[in-house]
Amino acid sequence: MTAETAMPTAVTAPVSPPPSPAPAVRPEALPEKFWDGDKGAIRTEDLAKAYAELERRLSGYVPGPGSADWDATLRRALEIPETPDGYEIAMKDDLLTVDPAVNARLHRAGFSPRQAQLVYDLAVERIVPLAAQLAADARHEQAMERLTEEFGGAEKWNALSGQIAAWGQHNLSRDVYAALAASPDGIRAMRRLMESDEPSLAAPGGAPVPADEGDLREMMKDKRYWRDRDPAFIRAVTDGYRRLYDGKA
Repeated sequence: MTAETAMPTAVTAPVSPPPSPAPAVRPEALPEKFWDGDKGAIRTEDLAKAYAELERRLSGYVPGPGSADWDATLRRALEIPETPDGYEIAMKDDLLTVDPAVNARLHRAGFSPRQAQLVYDLAVERIVPLAAQLAADARHEQAMERLTEEFGGAEKWNALSGQIAAWGQHNLSRDVYAALAASPDGIRAMRRLMESDEPSLAAPGGAPVPADEGDLREMMKDKRYWRDRDPAFIRAVTDGYRRLYDGKA
């Protein structure tokens, strides 16, 4: 093949240079002082120094558990007083007083002033009503013992108290009977009313309370018993016989 007939040489197209990389951007969470804008990189050495300084300050501010200052630092943070006398307790009831022994135990347990106050508030809320109820029960029991002695002993009092209760329930309104039966003086008043057959506090249609079998026979002759069949009157007769029967049993 001659030079004239040789294939032409292919022409290569020029190659473009690769695009320059985009400049690095500072992360949003990174403070500007830790960013090198010229290099587009984090100042890692400055960041490490700042972290080490922060760790040192924190370790000095709050000692770790087990260190010598841990307990004292925690007590200061909770505002626990230096001694139990430092608690300023506001008592909400005169029945209870501040107890130094209790305060000492609260102090040893690490109670803050607010927690110590809560202990006393709960005592007032729970113990005071219970103590008042116990005292009322004791007074009532003592009053009942005096009534028993006043009316001639337990046997006579049991019989008389049943009669007083029956008379009160049949002759007094429910509210009046409940008020009188709640106190020894009220019981004495009901006895006087029963013995005098005082009608001023009697409920309408109330039936008398029989004292013996003769009274019961007279009541059975009453028209309220045999003709009108008054339920309260009939119940009074029935209860009267029951009491007499139980007394003889």
